[in-house]
Amino acid sequence: MWLAAALARLWLLAALMLVAFRWVDPPTTAVHIERRVQAWAQHKPYQARYTFVPLTRIAPNLQHAVIAAEDARFYQHHGFDWHAMQLAAENDMEGGRRLRGGSTITQQLVKNLFFGTERSLLRKGAEFTLVPVAELVLGKRRILELYLNVVEWGPGVYGAEAACRYYFREPARSVGREQAAELAAILPAPRRRRPERMTRYSGIIQERMRQMGW
Repeated sequence: MWLAAALARLWLLAALMLVAFRWVDPPTTAVHIERRVQAWAQHKPYQARYTFVPLTRIAPNLQHAVIAAEDARFYQHHGFDWHAMQLAAENDMEGGRRLRGGSTITQQLVKNLFFGTERSLLRKGAEFTLVPVAELVLGKRRILELYLNVVEWGPGVYGAEAACRYYFREPARSVGREQAAELAAILPAPRRRRPERMTRYSGIIQERMRQMGW
């Protein structure tokens, strides 16, 4: 009983934080904290690069590349893309290699903000109930703005502004189409991939962008 009550309070706190994030930029996230703790436990140096910028200061090229790569139906669904989930599950059953999973940008945002990278049924259940709250209180534009600013883009590199300056030495508002596709291509495994090595996948992303009218 006490565990259920504690979980309910934590869920309510997360929901209230989502409401606040409609206007307040998050100072940190569960993933940011997790990486810092990991570095401390492993006695490794850690430097976080995290600068929150408005969506208007993130190039449309990068916005479009991330949507094309991570969540093509971002503007059509209400937090869950059931079709993408089905395709991902079928691909897993057939032993195929996926370039992305079935999680939407909204799901990934909720996971980044509150749950970190660890997988568990409890986390998935809580995420499942918070995603509709995020869609309701934040709206698509703010969800995209938050995601592009908090997502991990490399070791200690969080958000579009930090990523563009770290990899290309220029602000997020100036990134070109090819560079944007390369950045989007590393999102599934940002601690292992590097933009300059993602030529093939970035080409696929650019083709998706063309097909989507961008």
